[in-house]
Amino acid sequence: MRAIVKSAVCLAALAGMADGAAQAAPAVTVQPWGKTPAGQDVKIVTLTNDHAMTVRVITYGGIIQSVEAPDRAGHVQDLVLGFGTLDGYTKDSAEGGLFFGAMIGRYANRLAHGTFTIDGKSYHTDLTDPPNALHGGKIGFDKHVWTLVGTRKTEKGVSVTLRLVSPNGDQGFPGKLTTDITYTLDENNALSLHYQATTDAPTVLNLTNHSYWNLNDEGSGTIENEILQVNAERYTPTDPTSIPTGELALVEGTPLDFRKPTRIGDRLRSDFAQMVYARGYDHNWVVDGSYGKAARSAVTVYDPASGRTLEVSTNQPGVQVYTSNSLTGKYAGISHRTYRQTDALAIEAEHYPDSPNHPSFPTTELRPGQKFDYTTIFKLGTR
Repeated sequence: MRAIVKSAVCLAALAGMADGAAQAAPAVTVQPWGKTPAGQDVKIVTLTNDHAMTVRVITYGGIIQSVEAPDRAGHVQDLVLGFGTLDGYTKDSAEGGLFFGAMIGRYANRLAHGTFTIDGKSYHTDLTDPPNALHGGKIGFDKHVWTLVGTRKTEKGVSVTLRLVSPNGDQGFPGKLTTDITYTLDENNALSLHYQATTDAPTVLNLTNHSYWNLNDEGSGTIENEILQVNAERYTPTDPTSIPTGELALVEGTPLDFRKPTRIGDRLRSDFAQMVYARGYDHNWVVDGSYGKAARSAVTVYDPASGRTLEVSTNQPGVQVYTSNSLTGKYAGISHRTYRQTDALAIEAEHYPDSPNHPSFPTTELRPGQKFDYTTIFKLGTR
């Protein structure tokens, strides 16, 4: 199936790398990609640039199905965990979900006891990570088929826009919410995700993408040797159920200090209480600099084996970095190799967990007449 979804443009690009010929021109293509168990049609959109990078997005869950890019020797490999057919994603969703590559909403990360208050009125959503809610309820944005609004090709790159209309009361959240996400691949090997949303009643909103990255190749094993830098002096410590205490604590002197490039595995097995709670890294860092305007550098990852680099920039206030602690070997991905703990790194640019219940945190309230408008950029390179 995977061979089918590769576009002729992508194959031409790979051939060009092998013989030194000019790369194929940027392109965007749309193809059918099966039906959900409920019979809904799903499409796969392929974005290709002329530097041998290819990104595939499926309309189910707004999922980034694959990201292919060259290593320092020019070998092109897939760098995100995922499945070669739609069945893998729908099965994962039905079993509770590890959210491979998915768009997360209405509320990414956790809400304490699934409860929040707006204008003095309390609302409740399902406890999907008891005793808390995780990633937007039982049927979050990751489990819907999004509408393909359109594709575009410009001098700046190729893009696709997906839309989801979430009705008032969906998963317990108030307001009819319309969300657009535009995925753009440019000629600098940067993939940008532009989130925009409006509501007809006061609500809360936290959107992110949940791709699992392995810069040495999807399915190649642990990312412990990759080098991580997080541009953050502070993080939000949590209680044992992963709900923030409300403190913005200094990373200095803790295993969460990645202000300088550090091997991920160096402190992964620390007995620091925060690490024990999460069984590794699964924490929100407070990204240095102002949020809400221009994207600033948040996270950089370097893989010594392949030479690949990934720089993540965002105008969101925080970033959750997660060492795939819940992967147990239950699933085999595109490579037919099983996924296990530490096999990937999720980098989820977002607002802080449980923000509606912490007035001191950047607000996640969205009201009529306002627009949720944030961008996260994943830029690949080599050295």
